[in-house]
Amino acid sequence: MNMNDTQLEVGKYLVSPTAKAQGEGRFAASVSIRSGHGSATHDRVLRFSRIFDSAAAAVHYATEHALAWIRNSAAPVCA
Repeated sequence: MNMNDTQLEVGKYLVSPTAKAQGEGRFAASVSIRSGHGSATHDRVLRFSRIFDSAAAAVHYATEHALAWIRNSAAPVCA
């Protein structure tokens, strides 16, 4: 069972973190970072190897990593 009750809009991105039950009360984390519309939609999915004791912790971890990815992708490139 996947748990996805939180979506965030961050600028041009839609961030959708998910926690997936792994058995014995443990959860894996993943996040979708979507941008664009229609046929120009791009969806980057990050899956993490770390296992969490709660769905909330997994969703938090995925969200924080997505926000860091967005910050880094928006940063100007220095020569």
